[in-house]
Amino acid sequence: MSLNRRQFLASTTALAGAAAFPTVVLAADTIKLGSVLDTSGGFDAYGKPMDMAMRLAVDEINASGGLLGKQVEVIAYDTQSDMALYTQYGQQLVRQDKVDVVQGGILSASREAIRQTMRKSKTLYFYNALYEGGVCDRNIFIDGVTPAQQAEALVPYAMGKSGKKVYILAADYNYGQITAEWIKKYVADNGGETVGLDFFPLDVSDFGSTIAKIQSVGPDLVIAPLVGGAHLSFFRQWAAAGMKDKIALASTTLGVGNEHKVLTAAEGDGIMVAYNYSQELETPANTAFKEKWAAAYGDSSAIHELAVSHYQGVLTWAEGVRVAGSVERDAVIAALETGISIEGPAGTITIDPKTHHAILDVHIMEMENQGMKVIETLSQRQPVDTQAVCDLAENPDDNTQYEIKF
Repeated sequence: MSLNRRQFLASTTALAGAAAFPTVVLAADTIKLGSVLDTSGGFDAYGKPMDMAMRLAVDEINASGGLLGKQVEVIAYDTQSDMALYTQYGQQLVRQDKVDVVQGGILSASREAIRQTMRKSKTLYFYNALYEGGVCDRNIFIDGVTPAQQAEALVPYAMGKSGKKVYILAADYNYGQITAEWIKKYVADNGGETVGLDFFPLDVSDFGSTIAKIQSVGPDLVIAPLVGGAHLSFFRQWAAAGMKDKIALASTTLGVGNEHKVLTAAEGDGIMVAYNYSQELETPANTAFKEKWAAAYGDSSAIHELAVSHYQGVLTWAEGVRVAGSVERDAVIAALETGISIEGPAGTITIDPKTHHAILDVHIMEMENQGMKVIETLSQRQPVDTQAVCDLAENPDDNTQYEIKF
């Protein structure tokens, strides 16, 4: 991402251990797990810990005897934060490598770059990241939060602490555009008004004129579905302009890649978020997970929301294989559609058979001293946005990303 992001990653030397972590198994008779992630380039701060999490999950599976008496072999490609390489490596995984499952993708654009390839080749696909919702495809399982699970909880909490006038700043691609519409809906549902909405390409890093514009409008709250290292500049510039203590700030993305650890406490304290995971969760499962991570990589500082979602996605697939007694795609899908649950670092993850999305806990949090302090936990939230448009039990051949109109 940005230079500061890279400095942060350099300080967590455990990241370099991902390449050396002994997960790839050389035995001829293995179950093949394909991976496509940005482990270099502009989105490596997300992708490297996701890769580490995947390898940790596979190592645990193999250490416990593997699946169906076989070890799991990882075949991983670094897309270098290049969408064209997602397409290339997605095709390679299914045509040359002939993997049994693919786990990967970070941005919604990367998911859509490979989703149809996975579907046409009948290769099961797991996408383990928060996103804008609406994907309805029996070949995919989605482990991240959707707006109805996250923003629906965050918006009323943030408005309750600030006021009814809301300004939205969003990334200018499908995640930001669709999420902004959901935020507008939840603002209106809670008696508020959206007084401004601006979109920014992912490479924009100068927000001076935008901050001046927000000052002139005078909202009570800014909600920022901004994405990536360049957009991290907004939060720094907001604090430098003296705005952090004048207008409340919330985000649907800040912190999923440990951005709050790059910001100083003075820049980040008080920003409101809602996610499935925080390192500050005080549960036996999270404590055990952090200990396993530290044992494998030296410390647990690199863990973030997307890494945990990816870890849980691998374990969910593995449980589907165990229940199915097979790695054959249709058998695993049928097993997962029974409503399989696993216990992960973030709590219980249950597959919703109707949408193939996860039912999961969401924690409303505030940033404090470069951490995310849990304020309230909302248990087992359903992906009701996607449930409103997607019913794979009724329409198993559906292959649509729905954009719900309000």
